Amino acid sequence: MNGRGSGLLLHITSLPSRYGIGDLGPAAFRFCDLLSSARQKYWQILPLNPTSGGHDHSPYKSTSASACNTLLISPEELMKAGLLDAAAIEHAPDFPAASVDFGGVERYKGELFSAAFENFRAGRGDHAGYGRFCRENGGWLSDFALFTALHRQYGDRPWNLWPADIRCRQPDALAAAQKDLAWQVEREQFLQFVFHGQWQALHAYCRDRNIRIIGDIPIYVDYDSADVWTHPELFCLDASGRPVVVAGVPPDYFSTTGQLWGNPLYRWEAHEKEGYAWWLGRLGRVLSCTDLVRIDHFRGLVAYWEVPAGSENAIGGRWVPAPADRFLTAPRARFPEMPVIAEDLGIITPDVREIMARFNLPGMRVLLFAFTDDPAGNPHAPHNIPRNVLLYPGTHDNAPARGWYDDVSAPAERDRVRLYFGLEGGGREFARALVRHAMTSAADTAILSVQDLLGLGMEARLNTPGTEKGNWRWRLAEGQVSPDVVDYLRDLTTITGRA
Repeated sequence: MNGRGSGLLLHITSLPSRYGIGDLGPAAFRFCDLLSSARQKYWQILPLNPTSGGHDHSPYKSTSASACNTLLISPEELMKAGLLDAAAIEHAPDFPAASVDFGGVERYKGELFSAAFENFRAGRGDHAGYGRFCRENGGWLSDFALFTALHRQYGDRPWNLWPADIRCRQPDALAAAQKDLAWQVEREQFLQFVFHGQWQALHAYCRDRNIRIIGDIPIYVDYDSADVWTHPELFCLDASGRPVVVAGVPPDYFSTTGQLWGNPLYRWEAHEKEGYAWWLGRLGRVLSCTDLVRIDHFRGLVAYWEVPAGSENAIGGRWVPAPADRFLTAPRARFPEMPVIAEDLGIITPDVREIMARFNLPGMRVLLFAFTDDPAGNPHAPHNIPRNVLLYPGTHDNAPARGWYDDVSAPAERDRVRLYFGLEGGGREFARALVRHAMTSAADTAILSVQDLLGLGMEARLNTPGTEKGNWRWRLAEGQVSPDVVDYLRDLTTITGRA
């Protein structure tokens, strides 16, 4: 990240769209124009991987580390590509404007996608490009497509409950399934191809306007994923394919019992034996879609919280070292610029700081964390912010700043905030103060959530860590970022030397 800059955090699902969920259509291009007009340099998003209703559509619990979320495909762009007729998308259901109805979107878009696929099979669309995409992505695409088709075939039961011959990937059984489910498998490959084309068009549009996209990699993959089914030897599983230990984090700011994520942990010796090929493929795939990537829970690459499978919470876990030095040497050789951001929030020990310094990886600071105790020595307080970090008023895991002040903070925390910032008003004034202090800080990069830029409250919270329902649904309304807000952000960006 070169010099001072700033950007906005807004996941694709939160964009306006009349099709029930933010997508890769016109609103995404307009948001890029907004960023450019406000002289921003970055658009930060959450992971692009597929989501599922079984995990409340969390982008951090995906069925694939390499595939993308086809719910983000734009019906309008499908029409422009000749894969749908205008009449097919003219009468969309009356979706809620302020939130994502994932179930309704899945049903509606599922029908559109099947129609587009049939039109493709009938000769419409870019068949040469499709063949090229399948060849270039064969390392993950065919396994993911078969996994997805089988998942539906078996009533969305996890793969460890499938018939033994399929569960254990016996070649004859896989060949038979591939034949029986040929239409479903090719439909999934087709949708990944469509997503790829729409995303690359948006990415090129951003590049032309000097907007760099910051992507996100969840450190772990979900147990019920194509990756674990296809590569069980890379994960800590027993002979029957069940996890022996699972991932989590100890008690912290977000939870007094820790967070029990439940993802299978890596068998690092197996990854090292194959030269970290799976990881390099994963990083390469994400970096083909973005310009930089944040590794979520980076500290897990240095030491991770290992919890026995079957535990009720994460309290009984333990720290286990990981081969961070050897592992990070591999991507640095493949990607010399090492466009990686380390999410270093939570319990960060000196060994994590040492690895970050050795590989010159920027970390993160969050201003909302500065006032839970005495800010004097708090690393998140404005007066303690170093240069080589990305500074946020709050992230997707925090309450919006206004909501935190008005509805979450304790009286002592509000007293500290009022004294520190000289505030006399309420949450809206606090949100504006955090935005201003992020932009005026010494941090090379300031990233503002759109919620904090607009001074929104708890109704706009995207995720509450430790909860399993009701997250990832907030959406921005068309025109909610007004010209006055864009002008303010442009002026603030210019005066703070971030333009």
